[in-house]
Amino acid sequence: MGAHSISLQKRKLTHRIFTPIREFLVDSRAVGIILIACTILSLTLSNLPATQAAYISFWQHPVHFALAGLHLPDSYLLWINDVFMTFFFFLVGMEIKRELTSGELASFKKSLLPILAALGGMVVPALIFSIFNGSTPFKHGWGIPMATDIAFSLGVLSLLGKRVPLGLKIFLAALAIIDDLGAVVTIGIFYSASLNTTYLLCGLGMLAVVLLLKRFKIINPLWYVLPGIIMWYCIYNSGVHATIAGVLMAFSMPLKSLAKLEHLLFRPVNFIIMPLFALANTAILLPADFLQAYSSTVSVGVMVGLVLGKPVGIFLFSYIATKLKIASLPSHTNYAQLWGIGILGGIGFTMSIFTSTLAYNAEALQVVSKVSIISASLIAAIAGHTWFRRVIPAADTARIAIKEIAENREEEEISLAIS
Repeated sequence: MGAHSISLQKRKLTHRIFTPIREFLVDSRAVGIILIACTILSLTLSNLPATQAAYISFWQHPVHFALAGLHLPDSYLLWINDVFMTFFFFLVGMEIKRELTSGELASFKKSLLPILAALGGMVVPALIFSIFNGSTPFKHGWGIPMATDIAFSLGVLSLLGKRVPLGLKIFLAALAIIDDLGAVVTIGIFYSASLNTTYLLCGLGMLAVVLLLKRFKIINPLWYVLPGIIMWYCIYNSGVHATIAGVLMAFSMPLKSLAKLEHLLFRPVNFIIMPLFALANTAILLPADFLQAYSSTVSVGVMVGLVLGKPVGIFLFSYIATKLKIASLPSHTNYAQLWGIGILGGIGFTMSIFTSTLAYNAEALQVVSKVSIISASLIAAIAGHTWFRRVIPAADTARIAIKEIAENREEEEISLAIS
């Protein structure tokens, strides 16, 4: 047997061994499966008597760097949420920019829809919470049900694979980013003790440097690394959520630079950073009197706000905008599918939990809020997944996929020409 034949057989054997792993990684449902598995594992370890103390304290483990004068995150949890998740927002921001330039959001009407939908998804839940708590000492928590957790909502949507049109996935990603920006603004204005304007201005200065590099058509991504790091540091110390730096960088860099970085970041972000995010942010000790938490008006306001307020707000604002013809639906979608996106918008989780810690000083109220957020997010995830399986028959999947492949080829050609 010749050397070429032996080499060919080895390649075939390697292919048979690694193909299942490769298929699992390539399949978009892998992200959702991993996130859910990490969440279940983390909640279990956080509430088993033998592991709860060590597991929860692990994520709060102090991290100190002896770098003169630098103020950096001081725990594993904060490094994941403020540093590593910046790369996640950067990656999602790349996708949104590409779609705004030559894809699903390229038209004004389609790009306006997620903005209005996010606005509805923030206003209606806040109003619902205020209905139940406006005349109580708990009224300050109105910002808790406003948020959509981008990582978990996209993770649940990815479980449906190609059943969901690409336009809907892009719409949810754009909506969630705008929603996060709204949550950051809300926290900065209503829940933050102080805002460091010096650091904020320095961060904006670094953004100007990035835009200047783009103006001079600098394509090499290495030129953007230092301004990006300085921008992140300044925004982190300004009091604004540091992950916003990832979105700003993605929207400011040239498309050609982003294409190179996307290939580099895709797997680490989806299969390392996001699982770490799920593990760290679900290390929550549930109270022994779990059911008692649901008797509070805070719980009612949070759960109704997320489970009902989110889909109503997202759908209502979107429906009115499309009927008035100031915005248009994503490609290959309908109103039933838009309602499904609204349901998934009720997965508040991390940003909602973060807001609850700022809204209430009392630990008991924070616990009630967290239990309610987790419960509402679970209901929204199951309801959204079930809804999409009903409104998008499996038979439609192939037809949608064929149309999207043809359109994606055209969009890639346009994108290459633009960049």
